[in-house]
Amino acid sequence: MSRKYGYFKQVTMSSFIIEGGHSLRGNITPQGAKNEALQVICATLLTREEVIIDNIPDILDVNNLIALIRDMGVSVKKLDEKRYSFKAEEIDLGYTQSDDFMQKSAAMRGSIMLIGPLLARFGEAVVPKPGGDKIGRRRLDTHFNGIMKLGARMVYHEQRNLFTLSANQLKGTYILLDEASVTGTANLLMASVLAEGETVIYNAACEPYVEQLSRMLVRMGAKIEGIGSNKLLVQGVTKLSGCQHRLLPDMIEIGSFIGMAAMTASEITIKETSATHLGIIPESFRRLGITVEQRGDDLYIPRQECYTIESFIDGSILTIADAPWPGLTPDLLSVMLVVATKAKGSVLIHQKMFESRLFFVDKLIDMGAQIILCDPHRAVVIGLDNRFHLRGMTMTSPDIRAGISLLIAAMSAEGISTIYNIDQIDRGYQSIDKRLNALGAHIERK
Repeated sequence: MSRKYGYFKQVTMSSFIIEGGHSLRGNITPQGAKNEALQVICATLLTREEVIIDNIPDILDVNNLIALIRDMGVSVKKLDEKRYSFKAEEIDLGYTQSDDFMQKSAAMRGSIMLIGPLLARFGEAVVPKPGGDKIGRRRLDTHFNGIMKLGARMVYHEQRNLFTLSANQLKGTYILLDEASVTGTANLLMASVLAEGETVIYNAACEPYVEQLSRMLVRMGAKIEGIGSNKLLVQGVTKLSGCQHRLLPDMIEIGSFIGMAAMTASEITIKETSATHLGIIPESFRRLGITVEQRGDDLYIPRQECYTIESFIDGSILTIADAPWPGLTPDLLSVMLVVATKAKGSVLIHQKMFESRLFFVDKLIDMGAQIILCDPHRAVVIGLDNRFHLRGMTMTSPDIRAGISLLIAAMSAEGISTIYNIDQIDRGYQSIDKRLNALGAHIERK
């Protein structure tokens, strides 16, 4: 089978050169949600019929997943800038055994969500240990334990560092997840919609993106109850049909823009945010002293020269921690940590889920921030309240969220900063330099 249309961008050492100290002004519209895109693109493998998805972001992680399923045999058509057609009529399962598939899928954490659709529809899946951000141990037990409860058999091949899973027919069962994993819930949901009988997924992740996936599957003919809750009941069906689906705006990008506006004393309006799906995010930034006004479906961030971190009612230091939805997403803690460096007051940032996500703070300390890294999960930020300003410096982006946080720090700093390995940022943020420069930033891509 020819795979001449496949495209898979390799990581290069590109860089941003940022001149700090410029305020932004104007409107910006968030891209489609990266995490939702990865889920629903994998779900297109569940049917032979056409699935049309709108608002797909042009970012590396999504483009590489699209290229991978195209190489697997999915007919992919780009209908316009953000709208794609997927038709998985014929899948080349032989390709999923190839070294090319192993190399490409191992480079993407999102490839783990191919397991559910492939097992459900074809009865077999081959998955290497996936890659993604280097932010600590991200175990796959939740995925595999749930899949095996549905009746799949799993073998680990140590020499090739891959897992093979097979099942004649998945059978519905009761699954109590050991953690409310978003990708784990998505994987099991996609596997169970074609399983025989009823599946109960308890302690399911209930993020808006899982809710979006569930509603897309229902439009395809799946029978799912409890959508938006932590207990999903799935009655298996024999086949699914095509549908149309539109992605939500990316809540992580929206939060990044809020933090960016605060750090650079900017006045911006974030357009079309689907504010009802943002949960605790706007309020969490308000607790850092940032004014966030909802105007219809837009968020308005006025210019603030300074902002003061709240304390708890008893006067003790504020703690901001991640938690399963509707708690605060861990993807925004890096941004909130950077934002706190300019505030008046102190805050404890507690990153519970990933033990290496706070290790980028050494770069912020070198820039002049006052941060005490207590352990791999906790950092105390002592806000400088404009008494000092961060200094520009040269640094390297270790992952997507730390990368955007360092970019925010550089935009607020005095002088010139250089950030290497910006492909990490490009994995999750579409043309971020061009979009911010249109608002008044000074960012040069090298």
